[in-house]
Amino acid sequence: MQARYRRYCAALGLDTPRALEPLTHSDARGTWISPIMHPVIEGIATGDPACAMIGVEFIEQDQSFPFGLILKSRTARALRRADLPEPLKTRIRRRVAAMLATGYTPREFKEYARLLRKIGFDQQWPAMAAAPPLGHPHAMRHYAYFRGIQERSPAFVAPARRAQRPHRQAE
Repeated sequence: MQARYRRYCAALGLDTPRALEPLTHSDARGTWISPIMHPVIEGIATGDPACAMIGVEFIEQDQSFPFGLILKSRTARALRRADLPEPLKTRIRRRVAAMLATGYTPREFKEYARLLRKIGFDQQWPAMAAAPPLGHPHAMRHYAYFRGIQERSPAFVAPARRAQRPHRQAE
């Protein structure tokens, strides 16, 4: 991953790439090595475009990773706050749409859905609407979430949760 990061930095013309080193901790019981994705997520948060590219590649992976739920969720949150170029947004849209179409909605998909809401659906919604994941109840909840976003007018502002509750009358 470090070599790929340096290649991306060179391709993007970044002069000072960050040091992507996993954190280690040693004591009498052994040595623990944290995943290298932690510094990548920090890089996404600080606006490093090479880290953003690695982050998108990471959420495109189907395979399981140690601490994958946490790392993929944090990656999606960091990407949601980042200023992403259009090619990365397109890759995210395609990934989320493909996951929804197959009904593959792991627990981190909630963060992917929020990321897609932030970057926008662009031209992806018609394909998503044409192939709802009918055999997957959990995926259908995400589909309904996306459909609700598309059906709202741009001027719609959701009321605060407290305003939705009925008020108690004083006795």
